[in-house]
Amino acid sequence: MKLFFTILICKLLRFFGGLIGKGSSLPGQIALKLCPDILSRISLPEYIIAVTGSNGKTSTVEMIAHILTTNGYSVAWNKEGSNQIEGVTTLILGASSLKGKVKADIVLIESDERFAQYTFKYITPTHYVITNLYRDQLTRNGHPEWVFEALSHSIYPATQLILNADDPLVSLFAENMEDVIWFGADELSTDVKQLRSVYNDGAYCPRCKKSMKYSTYHYNHIGHYYCTSCGYKRHDTDYTITSVDLEAGEAVINGKDKISLALKSLYNIYNILAAYTVASIVGIDGEKIAADMSNYVMKNGRVVTFDIGTNKGMLLTSKHENSISYDQSLSMAANDKNDCCVMIIVDAVSRKYFTSDVSWLWDIDFEKLDTPNVHKIILAGKYCNDLAVRFSYTDIPEERIAIFEDIDKAYDALSKENNEFIYVITCFSDKNKFLSLL
Repeated sequence: MKLFFTILICKLLRFFGGLIGKGSSLPGQIALKLCPDILSRISLPEYIIAVTGSNGKTSTVEMIAHILTTNGYSVAWNKEGSNQIEGVTTLILGASSLKGKVKADIVLIESDERFAQYTFKYITPTHYVITNLYRDQLTRNGHPEWVFEALSHSIYPATQLILNADDPLVSLFAENMEDVIWFGADELSTDVKQLRSVYNDGAYCPRCKKSMKYSTYHYNHIGHYYCTSCGYKRHDTDYTITSVDLEAGEAVINGKDKISLALKSLYNIYNILAAYTVASIVGIDGEKIAADMSNYVMKNGRVVTFDIGTNKGMLLTSKHENSISYDQSLSMAANDKNDCCVMIIVDAVSRKYFTSDVSWLWDIDFEKLDTPNVHKIILAGKYCNDLAVRFSYTDIPEERIAIFEDIDKAYDALSKENNEFIYVITCFSDKNKFLSLL
């Protein structure tokens, strides 16, 4: 009876909360108070697929769900993005019968990397994707190695790990694990031999802390690495990006499956590869996966196209306090063959807590925008002057930079640009402040 009433209350709260847009976390929170071990009492399907990491969780989960549902699987997944234990509880109880049996073929869970150890205390994923570990929200997550330690407590021997072989810290999760699937990229035409990032989180071996070398860099510290002391090195991959043409918007996986890209970003291709890997493991043919993913446009609002007068544009949601997320968005603008204008908005550092720490701005490679195609850079929001100080340390001419604390005035300046593509780069916390003006 306790199981029955807990599920019933959760379902009712989810229904009524959904009417006011607050039904993703609170129902699970109440359910856990009524029955703390409720997740251990639920009958789950054959596949329990979890995805975590610093970046790409939401996009990867959405793509996995898209492929699976397109191929006839029923999938229960936390599409709202509520990824801590309360949100996951809402998801699972919402997909369960009143007797506690999940009615979907597959449970697909996006999990916060810090709190995965609590989410998976009572349920064990059959397949566990770890996308990457980056510098992310310093005041909350400290350092990637600290997050690694927290995340390690969510991993159990019965789980098949699906790891990014090109991330040296993520690869360390394979130590003492028997069942590991690897995904990553071959040496690509977009690679560099010398690191161009502002910092180097791959300088030292995560196992022995001695110097580490790279034969090629895909971006930042993601690449092909080897330790000069203990022999730790990048693992061979089971699922591989074999070639990329960002200008043409194409990527090839496993040397045969070509995918046309709606978003021409190597960072996005890794998310596609992770989704491809999971769908292949479930049993879907690679050619079919490629067809399902070609020109797929994300529905999660992380990328939004828009028009301002005669100008077309794209909003790229890049997490504040996450330099690699920003670097990849900046690369899209810098690599555009056409003339463009870039607007960067930092108006609220975080969605969830107050902090005025903007030290993370110095980890972002704004020097990428020192290219002839970027004619104008607009810095907007409460922290526009902190951005301006950071830009003063680049070689970008001052006359190409405009500063507006008022986002409305920054928008007016954008609307006066003539026939140039516009990139707007900001965070979840600030994106609607721009979109509401369209």
